[in-house]
Amino acid sequence: MTAKKLSPRLQAVSDLVPNGSIMADIGSDHAYVPAYLLKRDLIKYAIAGEVAPGPLKNATSEMEEQHLTDKMTTRLGDGLDVINPDDHVNAIVIAGMGGELITQILERGKHKLTDQTALILQPNVDEIRLRRWLVSNQYGIKAENIVFDAGHFYEMMLAKPVVKRVEYSKQELRFGPVLLKQKNPEFIDKWTDRIRKNKVVLNNLNNATNPPLDKIRHIQKINAELKEILNDHS
Repeated sequence: MTAKKLSPRLQAVSDLVPNGSIMADIGSDHAYVPAYLLKRDLIKYAIAGEVAPGPLKNATSEMEEQHLTDKMTTRLGDGLDVINPDDHVNAIVIAGMGGELITQILERGKHKLTDQTALILQPNVDEIRLRRWLVSNQYGIKAENIVFDAGHFYEMMLAKPVVKRVEYSKQELRFGPVLLKQKNPEFIDKWTDRIRKNKVVLNNLNNATNPPLDKIRHIQKINAELKEILNDHS
């Protein structure tokens, strides 16, 4: 993977960044996303932030290799600490971390967010936790995608500040309000695979010496909901 050829996951993240943004990529590592967007003139400027010197060195090397030192800077710092008011950042990318960690980064740095700050987020797990944070902090989810990359399903979202708090249902928080409407092939595949795995667990539980009935009923309920979501009543 390079800035010229992104992985499916990072390509999907990049596709959600609003054109013409001044962007901060938090936990940028090799800075592939900002480099990719800058080389195509899709954003105006980028800050690549890293909390550790090693990954920061990777980002700096990519920036120099792609001849982007006039359009990009790399900074060492924790989370949104790398963003200064005079940067005029209006898009923040945080990708490739757990939803809990992304939520913590946003909570610690939310004084850096303005009513113009778009958030492009890709949690590896705990998507529901992140969506709840967005709702609590006056953000609405404007776009979502899901891709399969290197053996895993990844969800990503674009959220923007809203004047009136958006209320999502439990299903929308869990599955994603946009994903739930679109139900693209990857969405179907992800939750079909979850049903299959749950069936394996149920089979093992039912064959136990003392089957845990409460747990069995709970998993059965989850599978019934998933089948309903997928319009699969088989």
